[in-house]
Amino acid sequence: MSVNEKNLEISFEEDTPIIAAAGEKYVIPTPAFSRRILLVGGTALGASLLLGRMAEAESFAAGQAGAPLGKTKTSTARTFSSQRHTTRYRRPGPADGPLMIFLHGWPQIGLMWRAQVEAFASEGWHCVAPDMRGYGGSSAPTAAEAYALKEIVEDMVELHDHLGGHPAIWVGHDWGSPVASALAAHHAKRSRGIVLISVPYFPNGFGLPSVLPLVDRQLYPADRYPDGQWDYYRFYLTHFDQTVSDMEADIPATLASIYRPGNPASAGKVSPSALITANGGRYGSAHRAPPTAPDPTLWPSADFDALVDSFRATGFRPGNAWYLNDTGNSVYAHSAPGGGRLRQPVLFVNGDWDAITDINRSRVGEPMRSACGDLTVTNLPSGHWLPLERKSELVQTIRSWVSTKRL
Repeated sequence: MSVNEKNLEISFEEDTPIIAAAGEKYVIPTPAFSRRILLVGGTALGASLLLGRMAEAESFAAGQAGAPLGKTKTSTARTFSSQRHTTRYRRPGPADGPLMIFLHGWPQIGLMWRAQVEAFASEGWHCVAPDMRGYGGSSAPTAAEAYALKEIVEDMVELHDHLGGHPAIWVGHDWGSPVASALAAHHAKRSRGIVLISVPYFPNGFGLPSVLPLVDRQLYPADRYPDGQWDYYRFYLTHFDQTVSDMEADIPATLASIYRPGNPASAGKVSPSALITANGGRYGSAHRAPPTAPDPTLWPSADFDALVDSFRATGFRPGNAWYLNDTGNSVYAHSAPGGGRLRQPVLFVNGDWDAITDINRSRVGEPMRSACGDLTVTNLPSGHWLPLERKSELVQTIRSWVSTKRL
């Protein structure tokens, strides 16, 4: 079977879809589209899906010419601009598929979701992974208050409208989780379900006032560790300029040192994040990250290079400024309808070795359990960078939850 359109040819080889364009062949990043779809759904459904794949494939072929057979790449980045903000985003998958939006946190860009968006796009989902405010190719205002959650949620509302406004599944990691949950609380009709990874939902707002009462004081006695594992957060507030300058002293080394896989031996022990103030900063008196090789199991080398380039362009000041809005974020959280209770299905994916937000060794998950009417919790053997450490396992976890909840 083959279809010709706009000088593209899509065919099947051993039931795998192949695109031919300009004399080159590429595997379409949609392995779930096969003859089985035509047999089960009929020719009308198959033709509709195939044309959607072809539109994506055309962009894919134009932007990725030269990629060898069998290798797939994330689709070309796009931008959306309003009067208040510009968002760069990646958009693999058919535009008419059900919408799944992936929100990254600190210090990341939308490219971090490569494994997940390619997997779900291949199954027919319309996947979107934006660079959040202050990151990558999106707007990076100078004022600290521009990074309040209310502003960032409004960015996502505008993007969602641009994408058609159909209720989506929102997936957030790290700071992306507070964005996803705040959007669900303030704009419930925009969300069919929420996946929160590593950082649970705090209905009173994610910030020091919400997390400090939940610190395990047996592990972190208040006289020695007043802010517990959240001492790094306190250091942003008290030494903001230093956090920026120390991280920008050697950007590749900083990012490589931050992105390290979790260690099961660290479970139940004092986190290095509790010692930032005592050590005079993340990198102590050196005020720069030590030479560190990036871990290719987390970020493929080309993606890590793109991450480094993005921070060379923006620096760390915008991303770090997300931590400077506790008061405004708390006010915003308390303005949510119904006290911020989430009625959509919520999946929380916990990292067993996450030294800061593991919900099984502290009370940090209690507010989420009280505020979610339909909560599922799954644990994976991972540190904090769970979407990078457990790429395929996270896909399977979300896929299973989506199926169970009939989303």
